[in-house]
Amino acid sequence: MSSKPELRGRAARLAQLLPTGRAQAARTPFVLLVVLLLGGGLIGLLVLNSALSEGAFKLDDLQRETKDLTDEEQALERDIDAYSAPEALQRRARELGMVPGGDPAFLNPDGTVKGVPGPAAARPAGARAPLVLAPEAMRTQTLPPAPPTADPAPTPSTAPTPGR
Repeated sequence: MSSKPELRGRAARLAQLLPTGRAQAARTPFVLLVVLLLGGGLIGLLVLNSALSEGAFKLDDLQRETKDLTDEEQALERDIDAYSAPEALQRRARELGMVPGGDPAFLNPDGTVKGVPGPAAARPAGARAPLVLAPEAMRTQTLPPAPPTADPAPTPSTAPTPGR
């Protein structure tokens, strides 16, 4: 008698699928393949982690630079708002010798004048006359003589208005 029991039916069919000899797979190449795969995965994760860290540092630098530029932009906008405030514009206009205008007149599309123009307010006694360069002075690079401060500028109301 044989030491192997004889199989019948379903067990016999399953036994045919198994190898009959003592075929032993070589363990060394398999172990080497597993070690290489694990080592490659570990090195890949290390490289990926380093790249992500470098990107995070760049992102932090760019965010800091963006914040600095935003602060500078807001400071410049505050300066612009301060310079364009009505009080600042009025002060600068007075420094330049400008005076408030009189009543305006408007031209209608058909050419008729609406309203009566009024003269500009007289310049205060202590105000200095603005420095205006004439075209001939710009060619010779010399300054024109300063106009007398007591002589007020001609008013537009003395000129006849067309269309009346």
